[in-house]
Amino acid sequence: MTMASDKLPEKSSRADIDAFIKKAASLPINRPAGQSGRLIFAMDATASREPTWDHACHIQAEMFAETAALGGLEIQLCYYRGIGEFKASSWLADTASLQRKMTAVHCLGGYTQIGRVLKHATAMAKQQRTDALVFVGDCMEEDIDELCQLAGVLGIHGVPAFMFHEGGDARARRGFRQIAKLTKGAYCPFDAGSAGQLRDLLSAVAVYAAGGRLALERFGQRRGETVRRLTRQIDKG
Repeated sequence: MTMASDKLPEKSSRADIDAFIKKAASLPINRPAGQSGRLIFAMDATASREPTWDHACHIQAEMFAETAALGGLEIQLCYYRGIGEFKASSWLADTASLQRKMTAVHCLGGYTQIGRVLKHATAMAKQQRTDALVFVGDCMEEDIDELCQLAGVLGIHGVPAFMFHEGGDARARRGFRQIAKLTKGAYCPFDAGSAGQLRDLLSAVAVYAAGGRLALERFGQRRGETVRRLTRQIDKG
């Protein structure tokens, strides 16, 4: 659900994307050899999110494709919508399973439930290793201090939150940045016209979850100009 009264004319820039992926590449990841990466993929499924949800359905396959050679990836789909509805799937290890889950969801109007996303990610991290949380949304209608407290707890459990922010809602921007900072994750704005950027960002975080920093650097060497510039930044230290 978008709050129209708190907009800023901010759109994603190449510098934003480069900074986001550079931050991801700098994060350590410790996992026993032979284990798949584990990524929670959380999305706002309120009414305003339907176009982005549909687009994510089409590009999610690349997350699995890019991580196949790194030991694979398990993704848990989470979403909220309507009046207090929050759902989390089982861990999914292939694109067909995730596609079926995503295409069965219809966006419904309602308020944001980012706090429930953070609480759920913490609960998962307590049960088993979780390498990263990706959240895609456009607004934040909850108390920022409460969300920061939850983000701090998630950070203590070692799960970085990668906050993808669509549009220019100023309150969401402040909140998403704080969540990313407290979890040692990263924040990146994008707009509805940046389909290629969203694809590259999702793939980059999936590669990070599956293979860590070195895998992400290699990914940057063969992906588009945005990611190639990231690699040059890493080389400069």
